[in-house]
Amino acid sequence: MAKTAFIGLGVMGFPMAGHLAAKGHEVAVYNRTGEKAKAWAAKHGGRAAATPRAAAEGAEVVMMCVGNDDDVRSVALGDSGVLAGLDDGAVLVDHTTASAELARELDEAASERGCGFVDAPVSGGQAGAENGILSIMCGGKPADFSVAEGVMQAYGRTIRLIGPAGSGQLTKMVNQICIAGLVQALSEGLNFAQAAGLDTDKVLEVVSGGAAGSWQMNNRWKTMAEGKFDFGFAVDWMRKDLSICLGEARRNGAALPMTAAVDQLYRLVQQQGGKRFDTSSLILNLREPK
Repeated sequence: MAKTAFIGLGVMGFPMAGHLAAKGHEVAVYNRTGEKAKAWAAKHGGRAAATPRAAAEGAEVVMMCVGNDDDVRSVALGDSGVLAGLDDGAVLVDHTTASAELARELDEAASERGCGFVDAPVSGGQAGAENGILSIMCGGKPADFSVAEGVMQAYGRTIRLIGPAGSGQLTKMVNQICIAGLVQALSEGLNFAQAAGLDTDKVLEVVSGGAAGSWQMNNRWKTMAEGKFDFGFAVDWMRKDLSICLGEARRNGAALPMTAAVDQLYRLVQQQGGKRFDTSSLILNLREPK
């Protein structure tokens, strides 16, 4: 069992840190809203810290799961940041979906302090975090990954080292690019079936068992058909992620025409008041406004 810290107790971080405690790890937590950290400690034990640095002091592995690049810098860097509290040989793990540039920046900063770093964005959503079955894509040095992997097993089912620092974030970009296209295709297919007057239950039962089947289809088509969009990753966060993908594509020269188009379709959902709807709400763009 390891001495750990978890920074960021949102819909993902709260249950992830809970799995650490349930597996017997010693856990200190920090959250920007201190009351949430206290609530976590009351539920799971452990220690609520006043600053990221205080949470990280004495920890062997520290995990972060916050909003974006700026949020990561705010909790990792500076006098009250995680890196200021780490001992030599400790490993910092960033579960935030952020840029590959930031991952390389943190890897360098950690190395200067004699610490390791692993960028480790996750896939599986809130349900995956709550059930401890996340997929975790990692970038970093093999020795640092080996240390972090044993801790991440508390909430991860598939954990892979892809390459050097930044590789985890790049892999998460691939994940989000694929999801964006799948959700738009599912939206169009489902809307087409309904417009054609087909029995969607029968159609999707047949289609989902063939080459068109996907996780999105199996888990979202019923709620999409019913106009329910409160089951997963929010549109605001997806647009943040797609912005990262498109920015990286401008740097590496990859063509992302469908991703760029879907990003703008999510913008239309936002304009309809769907900022906090889950990503399956793309189908709203194909329906007559009520």
